[in-house]
Amino acid sequence: MHAPTPPRPATKKSRKAFWLKQLHMWHWMSSAISLIGLLLFAVTGFTLNHAADIEAAPVVTEKAAQMPPALLARLKSATPAAEKAPLPADVAEWVEDSFPVKASGEAEWSADEVYLPAPRPGGDAWVAIDLVTGAVSSEVTSRGWVSYLNDLHKGRNSGGEWSLFIDVFAFACLIFAITGLVLLWLHSAKRMSTWPLVGMGLALPAAIAIIFIH
Repeated sequence: MHAPTPPRPATKKSRKAFWLKQLHMWHWMSSAISLIGLLLFAVTGFTLNHAADIEAAPVVTEKAAQMPPALLARLKSATPAAEKAPLPADVAEWVEDSFPVKASGEAEWSADEVYLPAPRPGGDAWVAIDLVTGAVSSEVTSRGWVSYLNDLHKGRNSGGEWSLFIDVFAFACLIFAITGLVLLWLHSAKRMSTWPLVGMGLALPAAIAIIFIH
């Protein structure tokens, strides 16, 4: 009986193969995660850069309703000490059922009116509640799909969930870029144009910023 042969230490070549495999895996996974986001942000980067050339005709929709007396009394009794505070939950539910707005934000309270701003990507909205008569009016403005996508690009009035998506997307893009740079370095010996192209990608925007932006 012979003693088992101890495992041979990993060679430099095998370690390189292992890390090359890992880098390729991280690179394609991060690219898959960020693909749709990259397309969205690339297109909206162009539309934002040419926002003055892309005309948008706002569409304004107005609506009015009468708040039930019980809810009006509930609203009056909930008048806060501060000038800004959310609507009571039952009042907010009625507003959302009656108007195409989200009523979860802070409203502006005064002696005779509650004004609820409800900005949204690609448009704006508000609801005004008369505390004396219970008359409720709203106005919703839509500026079209281009404006909607542009606001998503900027994260404007798009909520916490979209903000979280942007953070995850940015991290995936960072992994995609870093692994791509390392893969470029590993293959650069066989691709002589690698570093001149990378350098051009850095030098061109730097030169434009230094020479033309003041």
